[in-house]
Amino acid sequence: MDIGIVGLGRMGLNMAIRLSRGGHRVLVSNRSQGPIDTAVEAGAEGTESVGDLIGKLESPRVVWLMLPAGQVTDDHVDEALEYLEDGDILVEGGNTRWTDTLARAERARGRGVHYVDAGVSGGVWGLENGYSIMFGASDHAAERITPVIQTLAPSPEAGWGHVGPTGAGHFTKMVHNGIEYGMMQAFAEGFAILDAKKDWGTNEAGDEITADLDLGQIASLWREGSVVQSWLLDLIAEALVERPGLKAVAPHVPDSGEGRWTVEAAIDLGVPATVIAASLFARFSSRDETQFASRVLSAMRGQFGGHPVKGDSGVDGEYADQISDAGTVEIIPGGVRTEGAASR
Repeated sequence: MDIGIVGLGRMGLNMAIRLSRGGHRVLVSNRSQGPIDTAVEAGAEGTESVGDLIGKLESPRVVWLMLPAGQVTDDHVDEALEYLEDGDILVEGGNTRWTDTLARAERARGRGVHYVDAGVSGGVWGLENGYSIMFGASDHAAERITPVIQTLAPSPEAGWGHVGPTGAGHFTKMVHNGIEYGMMQAFAEGFAILDAKKDWGTNEAGDEITADLDLGQIASLWREGSVVQSWLLDLIAEALVERPGLKAVAPHVPDSGEGRWTVEAAIDLGVPATVIAASLFARFSSRDETQFASRVLSAMRGQFGGHPVKGDSGVDGEYADQISDAGTVEIIPGGVRTEGAASR
């Protein structure tokens, strides 16, 4: 069948290629020309604009937007609706907040256009392995786009589903990504514990035994027969082979929004989501280079217990000079005591 793909990023391009390989007539539109050329080499047809793409599709048309969530998607929805007609279908496959989906679907209905929200998972591996697709739509629109979904999915029978009315696809994908946050954090913490273990007691001669665990070996053996075997674990194992010890990887973890929205939905629905919430906050913590909250905790421990407080070069004000001359700053009731003067 005919389908137009607007947005040829990492996933959009591969989806266009997979659909072309599957025998569909695929028309593509993108801001830059390079991805269009790549898609054309794989069998797709390039177009000059969204309007040009829609004009070349057979009616009733199916247009799939694969764009970043937010204003860029909003703008393209409005642009597409200028050209789409009664009975056409507009599919939105980005990681959009489901409440935004409902608002856009209402605009589409005003033009007689069926709006489909598709949550797509599979990343860069989807081209060869297929994509997990959960979509919300009317029964009519779902039936119409099923051939496209079956081509994108791992198989025509599995890995995809019409999960509910419009909005249900993006809501389901939101929760999917929230679960992903929790799973990733659990793996991260587990491997951090393994990495920290160095001491293995003493030998017969009383000498201390120290050794690092081989994290790559452990990740690999867990991939077969273990209850924690998973695709995420496969990726960990591959990363540990490519970057042993992950020494060159910065501990900075962004979040793309779905984790936040999942926690907000849990609050609205009164559903405990402690693991997902904790994993989201762990990502926040990874990006806080100043860690002011940790400074407050450290200062409190110094005040009530006389515990030493380690300083760093980022501290401002009167303590900076003291810290530059001292390895440790100890905050005590009534003042600050420095110890371990640094060599000049």
